[in-house]
Amino acid sequence: MKINILTIFPGMFEPLKESMLGRAIDKGILEISVVDIRDYTKDKHNRVDDTPYGGGAGMVMQVQPIIDAYRGSGFGGDVIYMSPRGELLTGGLARELSQKDEITILCGHYEGVDQRALDMLEAREVSIGDYVLTGGELPAMVLIDTVARFLEGVLSSEESVMNESVYSGLLEYPQYSKPREFEGMEVPEVLLSGNHKEIDRWRWEESLRITSERRPDLMKEYLDKPHDLTRKERAVLDKYKP
Repeated sequence: MKINILTIFPGMFEPLKESMLGRAIDKGILEISVVDIRDYTKDKHNRVDDTPYGGGAGMVMQVQPIIDAYRGSGFGGDVIYMSPRGELLTGGLARELSQKDEITILCGHYEGVDQRALDMLEAREVSIGDYVLTGGELPAMVLIDTVARFLEGVLSSEESVMNESVYSGLLEYPQYSKPREFEGMEVPEVLLSGNHKEIDRWRWEESLRITSERRPDLMKEYLDKPHDLTRKERAVLDKYKP
C-alpha cells in the first residue's frame, strides 16, 4: 500500500521509520512518501498561508501551494484531510482505507486550509477525536498506524488485529505477565489454571465489565448484536443488560 503525505513539517514523520511501521516499510508492505508543501509555494518568502477573507483570527493555508504540491508530486488515490470537523476515525474506516492501493493525506495547519483545495481534491475529512491539535501531522500518524495494522504481514497474524480491543466489539481484558506475585499483588488464579475454556470466559467477562464501565456506547452496540452463547454465558451477558 502506498501512503502519501502533504505537509509543511515533513520532519515530523521520521518516527514512522521505527518499530512495526519501519519493518513494514523495509518489507515493501508499506510505502510512505512525504512532500513539503512549502517547496511548491510561489511566495518569495516561502509562505503558504495568508489572512482569511471575511476577517477573523489566524491564518489559512492557501490553495495554490497545496494543489501544486499534489499535482507536482504525482500523488494519487483517495485524498484524506485530517480535520476536527471530519468523520470520526474508527476501526471500520481504517479497515476500509487499508483496502486501497494508494491514499494521500493532507495535513493542515493554522486555522485550516482554503476550502477550494479540499473541493478540488475531493478530500474526505477525517478526525481522530473531538479536540483540536496544532496541526494535522499527529492525526495523520495515528491514521497511518491504524490503517497499517490491517495490512497483511504487518502484524504476526490477522487474528492479532481482530481480537484486539474495540475490533471485537469490546474493550480489552486485563493482561498479566511474570512475576506471579509483586508486592502482594497476584495474578488472577484462573490464568494459571491451564483451563483455556475458563480463561477465555474470564477474559470475556472482564471485557464486558470494563466496556460497561468505560464505554457504555460500545456496550450498547455489543448487546444489540446476536450472540451464540451457552446458558452460562448468556447469564453472564444478561448482567450487563439495562
